[in-house]
Amino acid sequence: DLLKIGPYQGGHGCLVIPFSRGVCGACARSGQVQNVPDVNAFPGHIACASSTRSELVLPVWNRAGLLIGVLDIDSNRLAAFTAEDEAWLVPLLAEVFRDAE
Repeated sequence: DLLKIGPYQGGHGCLVIPFSRGVCGACARSGQVQNVPDVNAFPGHIACASSTRSELVLPVWNRAGLLIGVLDIDSNRLAAFTAEDEAWLVPLLAEVFRDAE
């Protein structure tokens, strides 16, 4: 019930995130895409970068249906992510990680 961060691009982030906290934790806990237009309105948001205004977090599954991670994309703009972003990222992640353990 703990996410270990990496690989990571950007400023200093958190090194571990429990499933019980933040947007990434909510995604891992629920298995649902988290499209957060305003992170300041998300209860329990973990501010790893003060510039983050919106966030898109997608669960990453392998072929066996096991959660192997989450993809966290942050933006410095409010409401930066759309349903269309989700629509192409979900199948892309399924294709790329289907044989992962």
